[in-house]
Amino acid sequence: MRIMRIAKEGARALAAHRLRTFLMMAGTIIGIAALTVIMAVGKGTEKKVMKRVNAFGTHVIMITAGGGKGFSPPQEGVTTLRPDDAEAIRAQVPGMELLNVFAMKRGLPVKAGASQTQAVVTATDQNWHEAWDWPVADGEPITDEDQATMARVCVLGTTTAKELFGDQNPIGEYVQVGNVRFRVKGVLQTRGVSPHGGDFDSRVMIPLSTGLRRLFNQDHITNIRLKVGDSSRLTQLGEEVRQLLRRRHTITPPKEDDFSVFTAAEVAKEARGISRTLTYLLSALAGLSLLVGGIVLMNILLISVGERIKEIGLRRAMGATRRDVFMQFVTESLAVTISGMVLGSVLGWAVSITLARVTQFPVVISWEPFALSLAFAMVVGVFFGVQPARRAARLKPVEALR
Repeated sequence: MRIMRIAKEGARALAAHRLRTFLMMAGTIIGIAALTVIMAVGKGTEKKVMKRVNAFGTHVIMITAGGGKGFSPPQEGVTTLRPDDAEAIRAQVPGMELLNVFAMKRGLPVKAGASQTQAVVTATDQNWHEAWDWPVADGEPITDEDQATMARVCVLGTTTAKELFGDQNPIGEYVQVGNVRFRVKGVLQTRGVSPHGGDFDSRVMIPLSTGLRRLFNQDHITNIRLKVGDSSRLTQLGEEVRQLLRRRHTITPPKEDDFSVFTAAEVAKEARGISRTLTYLLSALAGLSLLVGGIVLMNILLISVGERIKEIGLRRAMGATRRDVFMQFVTESLAVTISGMVLGSVLGWAVSITLARVTQFPVVISWEPFALSLAFAMVVGVFFGVQPARRAARLKPVEALR
């Protein structure tokens, strides 16, 4: 009952000075709203990134021509990776379920009648569809026979097929890539966004032999994709591949690798690291806002103590203990910060939902920001409310009533 009475006294005191109460809440509202938006966007971004990582593959090792420490798109114009490297990996690294070799060129002009577009042209072997878990939706895939005979056939991504043929069935029609004419034999299933943010479906697939000799006129490749049955061995097999290629390319320290090896685990780790770093940085800014709000709260409460000296003296004279006075001011401080937390959370959720609808930015609403905000509000309320409460409790009734 005593706690309820103290809480009611605090509530009446806050209600009597609404503007001052709102000013005390302002810092908490802004800080909590910012924290809520940051966590919603951070979780949304991580979810989007992990969706792209899943498109990369969870049982996959990727070897890319050219060095580098971060996961990056295949590097065109780099000649350090060749088909015989893939054959050496196939022969000397046990545990591979599937090996796929391909060479890519971006932005090549593709024509069909009066229609024209640009697409990623991928020259690949017959293992592409299984290695990427990417079958055709219509028609036939690239086959061993296409590879052996350097056939001038292609499989289109759905975006490219739509841009060139509209609603017409492209199977059996012809497209021109550069100066070479290809017959369309299939259309891939829709895949969506790539791990790098591009359109996976804006592409043309052709046999590797045809691409290297008739279209690209080169003897090097851009990528080797390995599919592993046991995901627990990804790191081990990735290191075996790395050491094999270093021996083949005569690379010794301190010379840097002229190729890059990535596993799904490394890609996921890098993606999570970037997302978390951004979230931590922005959360620190939100925490700074809460700190400033707490300082404002403490100073306004100190001013309030000075204005309410007679009230405090009267309560003490009527039998209130120092503990009662102390608890009243701490309760007022907590009431301000928790109310600010509720308003800030509602504002943060509203901003997050609006941001998602207006900008299509990835947002995930969860209970975690609310729980974290409640903890922050209680810590700020108690920490910054103690000094004003202590000052009020130390006032002597006789001196306060003068």
